[in-house]
Parts: sequence; structure tokens; C-alpha cells
Amino acid sequence: MNIQKTIDRRKLDEKVIHMPWFVQQFIDYKLPDLSPSTLLEYVRDYEQFFCWLRTEGLSTATANDQVTLLDLETLHMESIVGYRLHLTTRTESTNSKITVSRKMSSLRSLFHYLSQIAEDENYYPLLKRNIMAKVEIKRIHKPKDTAAKLKGKILEEDELTDFIAYIADGYGHDVVDNKQALYAHELNKERDACIASLILNSGLRVSEVINLNVDDLDLTNKLIYVYRKGNNDESFKTPVYFREQSKDDLVAYMTLRQTRYQTPKREKALFVTVPNGHKEGKRMSKRAIQAMIIKYAKRFGKPYLTVHKLRHSFATDYYLQNDIYKTKEQLGHASTETTEVYAHLTDKTMSEAIERRVSG
Repeated sequence: MNIQKTIDRRKLDEKVIHMPWFVQQFIDYKLPDLSPSTLLEYVRDYEQFFCWLRTEGLSTATANDQVTLLDLETLHMESIVGYRLHLTTRTESTNSKITVSRKMSSLRSLFHYLSQIAEDENYYPLLKRNIMAKVEIKRIHKPKDTAAKLKGKILEEDELTDFIAYIADGYGHDVVDNKQALYAHELNKERDACIASLILNSGLRVSEVINLNVDDLDLTNKLIYVYRKGNNDESFKTPVYFREQSKDDLVAYMTLRQTRYQTPKREKALFVTVPNGHKEGKRMSKRAIQAMIIKYAKRFGKPYLTVHKLRHSFATDYYLQNDIYKTKEQLGHASTETTEVYAHLTDKTMSEAIERRVSG
């Protein structure tokens, strides 16, 4: 099991014991099909919903694990409307439309399981009445809308290579008067440029990058083996190709990975760091990579750029030279519906292409 899944599985096990027995049963039912990360989000959504039920007096339970099936069975439609309103209007950390839609989908999944799949000892459904079956959840996350939000916030054409070069060299010139920033850059520039290069030349997710081990790297064939999102077969790593530029950056980083970071031979992680107070290199965290990209992006003049937008940048660039099916496979998408974002992002390029004429 990869690093993030192991962490999320532990958190899931810690949280699910504070859920009603029927939620625990639902999570067990879903474990073979969904990742621990997804199920952890489900449990967090149920925590929030059950707390709301108790606060509103819709359940007499004094703790979440005491919420009953009858509490769910006797909910009125106005209660569900009230909960949706609570999610969208509460003053602290108001949820976006996409988040509300996801939280309602989590509830729908649970209620569907209890009313259509799970049975009591007499073969009757655990939930006799499913109020969530009446709730229509509109699709919010449309590819065209996503593409519109990404316009101008990703790297295009020469910017992909310019950004990598900036991390390797340009940033150092910009912080020359800041001794601390300059020291950190001198220490980490090859590693940081390599991480950005790998994402911009392969389209890997940040979760896939942090889980990489040295043994996953095949420089000769320009391949890297990763646990892909949604693939619950823990014995199988998917081969993902990367471009020639990334090979050069990987070679440069690998020559100093062990010596510069005092990385012990037992450490399998490809990308390492030496945390404050430590003497040896250890696996970088997801947060560290995200913060690192944001730091360089601001100085580069792209304040909206994030580590995930590097993946979008690669995907848009890749899609221009390949069809939607190759792009889907390269990115590890479950369906081409997700990949459609890049078709919309390249609309401008396509409209320019149709105007070109071959002279002669």
C-alpha cells in the first residue's frame, strides 16, 4: 500500500469506530472498491451530518455512534433542504457548490446501501424509507467550466521549460540578497527543478510523485512506475512515460540524492528532504512539494500556479500532439469525460489552426 493510502487507512480505522454500526458495515462493504482516502472523506461527511442532526434535535443521540436507522428513516425533505442550506450559508468555512454536491453524494451512497443492499436477519432492507432517493444532485463539475477557470492559470508552450529553468537558476538571482532563501535554493535547486520537470513532462499527480521510490525509476526506457489513483490492486504499479528533458533532470538529481541529503540506504523514497532537527534524508511530504511550487510560481510571475496546475499544463500541452484517448491513458483518468477539459482548454489553438493556409 502506498504511503498516503497507509496514512488514510489508519485515520479511517480511527474514525470509523466512532460511527454507528451501520456506517461501519457500509465502509467494510466499500473497502474493496474505493480507496481509504475516498472512504475517509465519506466518514468525515457523515460526522458532519450526524452532528448537525443532533444539534437540530432530529436525533436524541448524545454521540454520533448512537444515531439510529430510525433517525434516518424519519427525516423529512425539509430537513435535507435545511442541511443543504446549512452547508452553503454557515459563516465558518462556507462550502463551494462542488463540495456541497460531493457531501450530498456521500449521503446518497450511504442511504442507497442501507435501503437497497444491506439486509436485516429477516431479509428486509435495513432502511425502509430512503429520503435521499428524492434528492437530485446536479453535476457541477463540467469540463467546459473547469477549462474556463484554468485559462491563464497554467503554463503554456515555452513557459513549461522556462519555469523549470527558473527553478534551477533564475530564482537564485532573484533572492541573491536573502541569504537564507539563497542557501535553501542552492541546496535544493536540482531536486526542485527535477520534481517540476517530472510533472511537466509526464503529468503525474503530486500524490504519485511523493510515493515514488528509487526502484520505480527506469531511466533507460524513460519510464516510472506508479500506484495510480482509483486502482486498488496494491500489487500493480502502472508504467508512465516521461519526456527526454525529465530524464536529464532526474540524472542530475540522482547524482546528489544520497550525498547532499545524507540519505541512508534504507530510505527508498525518490524525492527526499532533511527536516529541521534531522540529520538524514527522508521522504518529502505532499505539503512540502505544494509549498515549494507555490514559492517558485509567485516569483516566476504566475501566482495562481499550483502543483496540480503543473499537471494541467502538461495535459494541455500533451493533448495538442495526441488524441483524447492517449491523453486519458497518460494521465490515468478513469474516463475520457475528465480528459475533455483539455479539449476545451485548447479551443483557442484549434481555432487558430483552422485559419492557417499552406501557401504555394
